[in-house]
Amino acid sequence: MIALTGSTGQLGSRIAQLLASGGVPQRLVVRDASRAPSLPGATVAVAAYGEHAALLDALDGIDTLMLLSATESADRVSLHKATVDAAVAAGVKRIVYTSFAGAAADATFTFARDHWHTEQHIRSTGVDFTFLRDNLYLDFIPGFVGEDGAIRGPAGDGRVAAVARDDVAAVAAAVLTSDGHAGATYDLTGPAAFTLAEAAAVLAAAWDRPVRYEPETLDEAYRSRESYGAASWEVAGWVTSYAAIASGELSHVSTAVADLTGRPPLGLQQLVGPE
Repeated sequence: MIALTGSTGQLGSRIAQLLASGGVPQRLVVRDASRAPSLPGATVAVAAYGEHAALLDALDGIDTLMLLSATESADRVSLHKATVDAAVAAGVKRIVYTSFAGAAADATFTFARDHWHTEQHIRSTGVDFTFLRDNLYLDFIPGFVGEDGAIRGPAGDGRVAAVARDDVAAVAAAVLTSDGHAGATYDLTGPAAFTLAEAAAVLAAAWDRPVRYEPETLDEAYRSRESYGAASWEVAGWVTSYAAIASGELSHVSTAVADLTGRPPLGLQQLVGPE
């Protein structure tokens, strides 16, 4: 039996749908039962990240946990650790976790550090694991464009091998329903790495309107985003996602999507198509 967190979100709902389409029984672990997707072969359990007692009940009888990372927050790592501990206590034998490309203690992208700490904790429990290290979501790229048609950020001429959510979901479904992935870490990327200037050109052609990339310095990026009134950890995450592109940490292109799903990953042009 497979349990899945985050099934009400963009990625989790895709994974849940693929499992249901394949006739795979699953338990959807959600905070609000009324928001859980209604799918054949799926049952619903109510528990939030970090809620030990509720998670023990929700994960009772579960062999494999598909742990989608929690929404970014100041205490995300502690929520992840508590959820992993509850899963182990409930008898879960395998955890498949959505991590991030280049996860490391000193990663430029601050949220990638959260993923590294979560990975380390999962390793320490002794359960079987598989880490899906997603690159930046390709689906986010069109949203980088401001109302004035500009993409602004401190990405320089760096490249990003962004991956579509559909491809990540397909990989997750494949890993969850097949053997041979214990201890594996898969870097999930699109078919090519591109600069944000190149992304702007693709979007301009697809939308038939001007789109441009305007590089910012780190200082300019922090100043412009602080105007939104977000918490400092959130602003740092926004800015360092671009800085990680500049550093080259998101430029690696892998064949994992094709290897695991049997089809090539989507590129930006395929994703956006004509408007």
